[in-house]
Amino acid sequence: MKFIIHRGAKQIGGSCVEISTATTRLILDAGSALEEPSAAETKRTKFGRPADLPNVPGLFSPGEKVDGLLLSHAHGDHTGLLPWVQPGIRIYCSKGTSQMLMVGSLFAGQKTEIPRERRTILETRKTIKIGDISVTGLSVDHSAYDCMAFLIEADGKRLLYSGDLRLHGRKPGMAPALYKFIADKPVDILLMEGTNFRNSAKADGSDNFSEEDLEATLCRAIKRADQLVLAHFSPQHFDRMISFFKATKDAGRIFVVDAYGAFAWDIIRRPEFRALMAKKLIRVYFNQAFQQSRRKNNPKLNDPFLAARIDLKEILAEPERYTMLFRPSMLDLDFGGKLPKQVLCLHSLWGGYLVKPEYKKLQAALKSTDGEFSECHTSGHIFAEDIEKFVKAVNPRHVVPIHTTSRSEFQKRFKNVLVVEDGEAFEIN
Repeated sequence: MKFIIHRGAKQIGGSCVEISTATTRLILDAGSALEEPSAAETKRTKFGRPADLPNVPGLFSPGEKVDGLLLSHAHGDHTGLLPWVQPGIRIYCSKGTSQMLMVGSLFAGQKTEIPRERRTILETRKTIKIGDISVTGLSVDHSAYDCMAFLIEADGKRLLYSGDLRLHGRKPGMAPALYKFIADKPVDILLMEGTNFRNSAKADGSDNFSEEDLEATLCRAIKRADQLVLAHFSPQHFDRMISFFKATKDAGRIFVVDAYGAFAWDIIRRPEFRALMAKKLIRVYFNQAFQQSRRKNNPKLNDPFLAARIDLKEILAEPERYTMLFRPSMLDLDFGGKLPKQVLCLHSLWGGYLVKPEYKKLQAALKSTDGEFSECHTSGHIFAEDIEKFVKAVNPRHVVPIHTTSRSEFQKRFKNVLVVEDGEAFEIN
């Protein structure tokens, strides 16, 4: 068995890895490259294809057969190139990843929904065979719903692909379950993500908070607010949705989600979500961007949430009662370019996005009405000290850095590091 990191050996995101034997080829993830936030949209050819597609024979153009594409989770830096994947390639992922790709297609224009006839759902700790390669998806905690690491076995060798993961989220049992599963399966190669090896533990602004720490921080912030609270986060980050909901409830407010958030929550935990709607602990606001797209594309998409609907007039009549899921486009489309006075906006995304013009505009709008912009975030990626714990527990023969800009940090911390370059084929001996 051999592997090639087509992209991701020395960058964060854009992940694409090939695993092969003499008769079978698998691809792990097909992600869009993450650019600097200030950079223009990814350059495209005149045919609309990204100009920087990795050179993977048979994946994005006709060529040597690819027997399967495995997706670790639904984030664009792991799935963004799906529209350009050859139509005959079968795609393997968890149920939740498939659901989030569908949600992103409906609400975020991501165009990554997987056709049912091309999709195989992987169940955690259930091994399948693709050609002569055995594949086992193993649940891991990350800032996208239902993520997986992959244990790949062939030719008497074992490779573990971590995907993206963390140990400080709401699912502390996932990592021990993974360790237990591989305890009697010695790992030859661990492809280990190292996002938070860059610079310091605070590189992403997270300050090493757990998700529960963040929930407590959010609750304190909401309690001290006198007016409307805006919650800015990705609705596909379900654990963050729960953190905001619990913090809002504990602060004595009502949580207002948009149709995107409502649909995501409803598809993941329908009985729970509909019970919360019935109790009026959740209200649903149909923002203008959704209203405009719904009329054209999905006229009945809002039907399940009509009983919990709330309009902006009702929110603004008693703003101190609500925490409201918010996105920058709502500033102009819903608020007419001017926010109410003394709004608190809690930004719970990677801080790198804040250099984009829409965030500069939002912060200026808040300042003009005595509002406040506060970063309240924790990373979706494993902290540096937890990388050491994970590697020690897996106890691989070799660690290969991936999804990182700090391969040298791996070499400082581990004696069994193999540094592999993009495009370099490595035979596991």
